Formats: sequence, structure tokens, C-alpha cells
Amino acid sequence: MNFASDNAGPMHPSVLDAITKANTGYEMPYGNDTIMPRVRDLVRKTFEAPEAAVYLVATGTAANALALATYTNSWDTMFAHRVSHVEEDECGAPDFYANGARITLVDGAGAKMDPDSLRHAITHTGDKGVHGVQRGPVTITQATEVGTLYSLEEIAQITAIAREYGLKTHLDGARFANACAALGCTAAEMTWNAGIDMVSFGGTKNGCAGVEAVIFFDPEKAWEFELRRKRGAHLFSKHRYLSAQMEAYLQGDLWLELGAKANANCARLVKGLETVEGADIPDRPEANMVFAHLPRAAHRRAMEAGALYYLFPFDASLEGPDDELIRCRMVCDWNKSHAEIDALIALLRG
Repeated sequence: MNFASDNAGPMHPSVLDAITKANTGYEMPYGNDTIMPRVRDLVRKTFEAPEAAVYLVATGTAANALALATYTNSWDTMFAHRVSHVEEDECGAPDFYANGARITLVDGAGAKMDPDSLRHAITHTGDKGVHGVQRGPVTITQATEVGTLYSLEEIAQITAIAREYGLKTHLDGARFANACAALGCTAAEMTWNAGIDMVSFGGTKNGCAGVEAVIFFDPEKAWEFELRRKRGAHLFSKHRYLSAQMEAYLQGDLWLELGAKANANCARLVKGLETVEGADIPDRPEANMVFAHLPRAAHRRAMEAGALYYLFPFDASLEGPDDELIRCRMVCDWNKSHAEIDALIALLRG
């Protein structure tokens, strides 16, 4: 009963089969394999962007940090929500790969940037001339770190403000498929149609072994990204195994199907959590992740039986008053069975 992260789930059989098929004979290295041109075409078709520059890396941290660095000078600042993924979970990688650029934190309810707060932050950046950091790109996390979603209209608001100041916008899409499935929109509608300039399109959390696509809708920075990827030690020699994963992931819209399955599993989990005595779910989950407050006794029963998920704070003790509420995060992937979900709920209910 592992609900700690969608990273904990297995590869989809189609992805594993694709890797096995690619493991035959010889292929040219460093992205010059025969699979990558097909991947590039599939990404462009999926995003309805025939001129997009498309690259693959193995981790979401590399995708985000290298993409942002491509549009960030070392004297710039990137604008991100206070609990965005690049701020909370990248160990300073965006700052590092941008040669010391900083991140300016923006507030907003539900882990989503408030447009007025973003405008205020941008307006008061670079107003000291040479003595202050300058304005860099804006990045949003979709789905957010608390499981909420930016609507298409909210994304367009953010990108419109960025454009007013001549800034680029980046979408951190580690859970891109979950967001797209939940919103019922196309990949194009959630990105360049709404004003996004570059995307980290995640596969690792949604049925792949380890592959993320970095997509620039304007290819002007393509060569610079290639150099940054190589210099940053993220150009794979045996690139064919990245290409094989992404091709399988995109074929037949498997990415979207798996995202929808993960969301449906989370909806079942939430319905069950609502039946746990004393449970409180303050923010309604919109994708495949739920944050809930549950009695300590419920956590104790579940975890002593082997259930895995995160408590907040991480060092929260299972010893103490049974009825004290402790916050937790539970995440579902595409592979989660109804039996596993129901077993967890039964333990929590006692």
C-alpha cells in the first residue's frame, strides 16, 4: 500500500516493451538514434506545434533547471510561487544551473500565483538599476504541489502579465498529464495557446522509467539548450532508451490515458477518506494527489500494517493522543488498484 508518490509506481508495460525493443543492435548516441526523430514528430503533433524544439532528459530537476537557465542571466531572478516545485523540491538546482540567479517568491491561494502579487513582484524587481537583480522568467507548477490546478484562464492571466514586461514563461509539468486530463483540454490549450513559452513535459511520474521532454515553442534557444544540457551532464550517451520511453508514452495518447487513470484512482481514495471518522480535507484535490488531516490513531493503524505515505511535518510522531489530527499527503498513480485503495481506507477506518 504505497501512496507516498506516483514516482513509486512501475513502468507501463508498453514503455517496458519499448525499452526492450530498443535494446537490439546498435544505435548512434547522444540523441542521434533512429527513434528520436519519431519522438520529435509525436511531441510536435501532441502539442500542435510543428516548429517546436524538443529535447529529452532523464529527470524533472534537469528539465526544469536547464529550461529556466536558458532564459535566465546570472544577474536575473526567476518568479515562482512560494510552494512551487522549483522552490520546494529542487535543492537550488534552478539557481545553480543559471549560475547563481535567484528565485523571487510569489504568493497566492492553493499554491497558485495570484496575478496581482506577480505584477507587484515584477514591478518592484529591477527598479534599482544596476544595484538590484533583473527580471527573469516566470515559472508555474501544473499540477501544483498541493494537487490544485491552474485553469486555462489563470494560465493566460499569468503569461499576459509576463509578456507585458517582456518575460518568458515556463510550465513545470511533472504531472502534466494529470492536469490535462482533469481540465479536459489539449496539450496546446494548456501551453502555447495560453501563452507558455517552454514546458517540462513529465513522463517519470506517469508510467515511464525516467524521461522528461523539454519543449521550446520558439526554437531560437535550441542550440543554447543543447550546449547547456551537455555542459550540465544531462546529455545521455545511450539516448535511445530515453527516446524509446517517450515514443511509447506518446503513442495512442497513452500519457493522457494514464493521467486520467491516476486521477480516477485519487477520486476513489478521496471518497473513502471522507468516510474516516474525524477526517478533514480542506482543499479538494483536482488531480491525483490529496492532502488530508486524519486522526493519529488512523495513521497508526495504517502505517503499522505497512501503508506508506507522507506525514507533515515529516517527523510527526505516531505516539500521542489518538484523536489529534495530523496532516498527510497521498498520491495515486495509474497502476493503483481499487483493492489497494479500499484496503487502506479499511485500515484508516479501523
